[in-house]
Amino acid sequence: MPPTFRRRALRLSIVVLLIGAAAAYGVWHDRSQAKPTPPPAASYPVTIAAVTKKDLPIWLSAIGSVQPFKVVDVKVRVDGQLTRVTFTEGQDVHQGDQLAEVDPRPYEAQLAQAEANLARDKAQATNAQVDLTRASKLAKIGAAASQNVDTLLAQVASTTATVKADQAAVDIAKLNLSYTNITSPIDGRTGMREVDAGSILHASDLTGLVKVTQLSPISVEFALSQDDLPAIMQAFQAGDVSVAIDTRDGTQHLADGKLVFIDSQVQAASGQIILKASFANADRSLWPGEFVTARLLVKTDIQATVVPSQAVQRGQQANFVYVVKSDNTIEARKVETAHSVDGYTEVSGVTPQELVVLTGHPRLKPGVKVEPITADGTTRTAPQS
Repeated sequence: MPPTFRRRALRLSIVVLLIGAAAAYGVWHDRSQAKPTPPPAASYPVTIAAVTKKDLPIWLSAIGSVQPFKVVDVKVRVDGQLTRVTFTEGQDVHQGDQLAEVDPRPYEAQLAQAEANLARDKAQATNAQVDLTRASKLAKIGAAASQNVDTLLAQVASTTATVKADQAAVDIAKLNLSYTNITSPIDGRTGMREVDAGSILHASDLTGLVKVTQLSPISVEFALSQDDLPAIMQAFQAGDVSVAIDTRDGTQHLADGKLVFIDSQVQAASGQIILKASFANADRSLWPGEFVTARLLVKTDIQATVVPSQAVQRGQQANFVYVVKSDNTIEARKVETAHSVDGYTEVSGVTPQELVVLTGHPRLKPGVKVEPITADGTTRTAPQS
């Protein structure tokens, strides 16, 4: 190849390389100068609820025990052998129903004897009165001595007193005979039988025949702090105070009644006041000795501003809620909390219809964009501020 042609080819190669290098530099420079497009901001789905107004009942709660108003230990009132037991354990009885019987024959005999004595002495008293009447007539005409009249007057007085004593003996004998028929003194339910038929019983025995417990109405005793006493007294003086009873774990409602008693003094050792509520208990939902949760209604806050309790978060300095703003970002709003009832908490610092976050808190912070969803899965939009 001639030298001239070689020089031309070398120059052409150098020019091509320079053009390629310039083009590559231009592409690299354009790419290095272009700003990257930022990714769209993440939007977190959160469960929300609206701030609402509702009547909020204010309850004071305590563990209490069910106590019957009446428990009677039925005992014999006369000595004798128990011939019959006419009740079964756990039986519902009414006042006057027969429970058992003591052998009545000795008391029937005593009554018969007392009645015979009464009849005899009544006859003697009648005869003395006849003698007195006759002697008085004779004394008026001087046919009988006045001393005889005086004697007959004393005899009439004596026999009259004897008749009264005999009548009292008859009444006592009738009463003792009636005591052989042992009846229930109240409406209630029998407990365990303490003695069996055939036993010899005495009125002085410490052990009774059976206990009868009144089940309807029934009471619940519970204690609240002395700090609550002003509110309790205010409600009690205003009218009937409602008391609701739940199971001890609070999972089941049992009965509704009213407060009937506030103790006359605060317990010095505990700083608590003893209260008692009454319940009809027609369905036997309350049982003597049972432990329950008692809730006393001291007042109702009318149209209180409330949020679901799970929306309230505890900060280092104050409680707050996450509020969804109109652009679907969130704001941590400080709130003052009051009472919590049935899953709702009374708050100040938010307004009705504002949306508060219920779930999704771990990923949230002020300014984060969220997708508000109600508990039933409906997407909501925050109201315009």
